[in-house]
Amino acid sequence: MDTMMSLRVFCMVAELKSFAAAGNRLNLSAAMVSKHVMHLENRLGNRLLNRTSRRVSLTESGALYFNQARQMLEGLDEVEAAISNITVMPLGTLKCSAPVWAASTCFTGMLAEYNRRYPDVCLDLHLSGRIVNLVDEGFDLALRATTPDRLDPGLIARPLMPVEFCLMASPDYLRRTGQLETIADLNGHAMLRYSGISTHEGMTFKSPAGPQTVQFHTVMQSENETILHLAALEGMGLVFLPKWMVQTDIEAGRLKTVLPDSVTFSTILYAVYPSRKYLSAKVRTFIDFLTMKSKGMAAAAAAASW
Repeated sequence: MDTMMSLRVFCMVAELKSFAAAGNRLNLSAAMVSKHVMHLENRLGNRLLNRTSRRVSLTESGALYFNQARQMLEGLDEVEAAISNITVMPLGTLKCSAPVWAASTCFTGMLAEYNRRYPDVCLDLHLSGRIVNLVDEGFDLALRATTPDRLDPGLIARPLMPVEFCLMASPDYLRRTGQLETIADLNGHAMLRYSGISTHEGMTFKSPAGPQTVQFHTVMQSENETILHLAALEGMGLVFLPKWMVQTDIEAGRLKTVLPDSVTFSTILYAVYPSRKYLSAKVRTFIDFLTMKSKGMAAAAAAASW
């Protein structure tokens, strides 16, 4: 039996979660689809799919095998197309994990532009504070704002763009509590804290006089930045959020930055993916597109500073 064909059949079953649907797509009988999957399982000596009368799901080994096999087949298709002088167009579903704050006007604008360029790619975005397992959960890539020391050494991480976090509050909160002019003035203020980073009350900031530690009073914490954003708009307290997420609120005066010259921090947004091998057109173009947008944003910021 043709092992390459068996790989294609297995990947189709895994994507559609159905032997019958895969057979219809590939013009094969359900019995032949089953034979192809069994051929791979016998070859590997491992079960790849859990089968019940109602559903088909990947086993742990099957998830690993599917992720690698799918990338290999996509890469092979691209190589064959290149040899045949055929332009490879990105297509299919791009499954991507990203931070909650990616649900912003700025990032959505980038997605819309990417969609206009590559309309055959369906963006399957999963926004949460959870660090997903790319291989086991079948993700093509993840966008993670972090530091190099916190990246998984088993994954490829390509830096895309800096993400600046600023301390901000609503005008109503600042009217009730008074203007904040120095780092020391922050002591005792209500904090809407992102629990994915830290639950400690104290935070240390740099100042001309040296490091200063501020003790906040946490009034709410969550690993979902959206609820922190909404709470800040309601005047519940101070919050650190990326400028991407709140730029329109700042421009409209719904939020104000607090001590922007001294109380900020930045991190890098990385594109993280399992392997350099067999990188599909949809993944490669998405990463290249975000890199291009990052350079454009950096150039615009530099021009604005002059």
